Amino acid sequence: MRIAFIAAFGLLLSTAAVAQAPAGAQNEQVVRRYYEAMNRHDAKAAAAEFAADAKNFGRPVGRQGIEDRLVDIFTTFPDWHMEILDIVVSGDDVIVRARVTGTHRGVAKMALNGMPVGAAATGKSFEVSHIHWQTLQGGQIVEHYANRDDLGMLRQLGLLSVVAAQ
Repeated sequence: MRIAFIAAFGLLLSTAAVAQAPAGAQNEQVVRRYYEAMNRHDAKAAAAEFAADAKNFGRPVGRQGIEDRLVDIFTTFPDWHMEILDIVVSGDDVIVRARVTGTHRGVAKMALNGMPVGAAATGKSFEVSHIHWQTLQGGQIVEHYANRDDLGMLRQLGLLSVVAAQ
């Protein structure tokens, strides 16, 4: 009886995984298109992967808000690039670990957490790690969160002094 239950439970899990696979694969493709558009610096195409009422860090910003933020990033870092190192799909969630690089050649205008708002371009480059979590519904990103090494970026750009340990 116990073996039959375990076998039936395993079959149920396998069936559920197969049923979710197409949606998961589609969600992964949406996120990959988003990163490809970002790496082309096509803010409009990248934002098009978001729902009209998308949230960023839990705040409603909509598709236009995403586009505006991306334009500011690309203006501040004209060579901004995000290399996907790992991608994990779990149901409606797609999690990406990325290597992010760029050179500070413009002045950021939008307060985006660790962005160097108002700082004169340093001409210095950075390389940091990011983890981005996108939730999708109906083939569009409806919510985005990220864990970024903004302090590392600011240090590499020379905008944050390192306090010596005593």
